[in-house]
Amino acid sequence: MEPSIFFFLLISIFIDFTLSLTPDGLSLLSLKSAVEQPSDGSAFSDWLDTDDTPCHWTGISCMNVTGFPEPRVVGIALSGKNLRGYIPSELGTLVYLRRLNLHSNNFHGSIPSQLFNATSLHSIFLYGNNLSGSLPPSICNLPRLQNLDLSNNSLSGSLQAEYLKNCKQLQRLILARNRFSGEIPAGIWSDMENLIQLDLSSNEFTGSVPEDFGELKSLSGTLNLSYNHLSGKIPKSLGHLPVTVSFDLRNNNLSGEIPQTGSFSNQGPTAFLNNPLLCGFPLQKTCKNPGQSSPGNPNSGPGSENGQRKGLSPGLIILISVADAAGVAFIGLVVVYIYWKRKDNSNGCSCTGKSKFGGNEKLHLCQLCSCACINGEFGNEDSEQGDPEKAERGKGEGDLVAIDKGFTFELDELLRASAYVLGKSGLGIVYKVVLGNGIPVAVRRLGEGGDQRYKEFAAEVQAIGRVKHPNVVKLRAYYWAPDEKLLISDFISHGSLASALRESDVSCFGLTGILC
Repeated sequence: MEPSIFFFLLISIFIDFTLSLTPDGLSLLSLKSAVEQPSDGSAFSDWLDTDDTPCHWTGISCMNVTGFPEPRVVGIALSGKNLRGYIPSELGTLVYLRRLNLHSNNFHGSIPSQLFNATSLHSIFLYGNNLSGSLPPSICNLPRLQNLDLSNNSLSGSLQAEYLKNCKQLQRLILARNRFSGEIPAGIWSDMENLIQLDLSSNEFTGSVPEDFGELKSLSGTLNLSYNHLSGKIPKSLGHLPVTVSFDLRNNNLSGEIPQTGSFSNQGPTAFLNNPLLCGFPLQKTCKNPGQSSPGNPNSGPGSENGQRKGLSPGLIILISVADAAGVAFIGLVVVYIYWKRKDNSNGCSCTGKSKFGGNEKLHLCQLCSCACINGEFGNEDSEQGDPEKAERGKGEGDLVAIDKGFTFELDELLRASAYVLGKSGLGIVYKVVLGNGIPVAVRRLGEGGDQRYKEFAAEVQAIGRVKHPNVVKLRAYYWAPDEKLLISDFISHGSLASALRESDVSCFGLTGILC
């Protein structure tokens, strides 16, 4: 009798010991079991079933939720760890999971449909794996889904309109470099009012470009449909897209004349390359008989040839455009020269003087559009600034350092965000980058700056970050590595000098009317 009692007590202790881990932790252990463990067991070395909570495990983030005594799992971030295995369906039981980041690994198999039972998911990053199969039909059952990146996999099948029509909250849809085929569904894109990035490149899509792509009013960056098998004419409705959107329609089978309205006027020839049947500006291939009348047209006949010959030739149009651009550039240079000369005469601050980070010369920050030149004396406010010495001790090479502690984002989010060039100068290239939360920032990628050490670079950038002036753009963060230096600041959406000169409703041609 006594051995039976002892055995019963032993079983009870074992059951209590097993149930000490929270349900979220048990679901995460299914991911550990689905991954082939290396011999050293380092991938999940601190994922122990003897723990009370998984919130301190590597790659796991938790948050307190009202009504629950224990924090709930809200994030999984295990990217770039060379994990080999499959994605378990038990992850769908993490009902408070918001962000799933398993990109740049070696996961294989299909995406389990049960994953989309985690109805709090708003970001899924599975790119750079070896996932196969079709897109799960339940993918848009997630009411908060905003970011979906499945690029660089082996997914196949077609995109069904009934699958995607409920993804009305999507901000980024990236399915590039897969094996999707069939026609791109039409009639669903006008409902995606928040979509800012669409990349369907390097697949096997056929058919025509949907007309309602032109109704994506929030789109920014690049509409990328390159390296597919799309055919037919380019819809004129794409001209209704914002003028900041770039097209990438390369390597398809599109035909006909390229439309010349709206945002088409901002596209270069590379956007339409390797479409043998496309013609018209900006390609150096004129369309044959562009004014040819149809057989049923009453204006056709011998007399219509003179009407076809009227108008300017493409060569003359290009010459006029180049002359206009040169004239505008010359006027802009004259205005800038006059502005600099006046600043030199007024307070001696020259925007043409040497400016070098890490040197012994006095630092001058010249802000043309704000009509201000700040001499290297900065305010003493450092409530929002970090200590350069502390930053160097806490941050290594290749780290993103936030100067404004209330302005936080991940380096991976910055590098994956859509961007386009705002301008170039001797100090580098300036990009407009739209972060995942929709906030635009200006990112200056500095040119070759020599072997400046991190401590010197950080000290000078922190000093610049302390500048507080209504006419100076605030520096938010910086990134330093031996071969890469970035400065992240607020984006000021007042246009450029060139756009100001082109405005037809400018009432005066003085500095006050242009540089404001």
